Amino acid sequence: MRTAEIHRNTAETQIDVTVNLDGTGLYTVSTGIGFLDHMIEQLSRHSLIDMTVKTVGDLHIDQHHTTEDTAIAIGEALASALGDKRGISRYGSVYSPMDETLSRVALDISGRPWLVCNLPFTVTRIGEWDTEMVEHFFHSFAQAAGITLHIELLYGSNNHHIAESAFKGLARALRQAVEIDPRKADAIPSTKGML
Repeated sequence: MRTAEIHRNTAETQIDVTVNLDGTGLYTVSTGIGFLDHMIEQLSRHSLIDMTVKTVGDLHIDQHHTTEDTAIAIGEALASALGDKRGISRYGSVYSPMDETLSRVALDISGRPWLVCNLPFTVTRIGEWDTEMVEHFFHSFAQAAGITLHIELLYGSNNHHIAESAFKGLARALRQAVEIDPRKADAIPSTKGML
């Protein structure tokens, strides 16, 4: 079973995360930020990665630490569950439509974290979540998971749809990338012999 459990406790947040890469998209999510919960639920459901996320953070200050540390914990759990990455497809890419919005997400489980994110929001909040935290979530996740992640809004006008399209695109791209390739299930997908 490709599973992992992460406990991240700091002076700012206390976080418990579990993942099962070979799940069915079951989730239980509680971060204290409603729209962030909704996005992580989409990430779980559409990647088919079972996920539990419980975050208690210093929301009386702002949403930064809760968002960042939750993304780090999820990324660390993903990296741990992948182990040496033997047999994975490694790459994933998706066009993710949601009504008038279309996003493109491409990723490489490379061990070389990088984020390119082009999501131009026109409001400062979706629900109670600060829109500047969307890119910060993706950055923190990519760094902790060790993935190269590119997210781009091709077009769209509804800010809720823009965020959700990006998260669903990440989910579907992850689903492709973490799948075991039956033709190379015993091999590390790199000419280096490691990722």
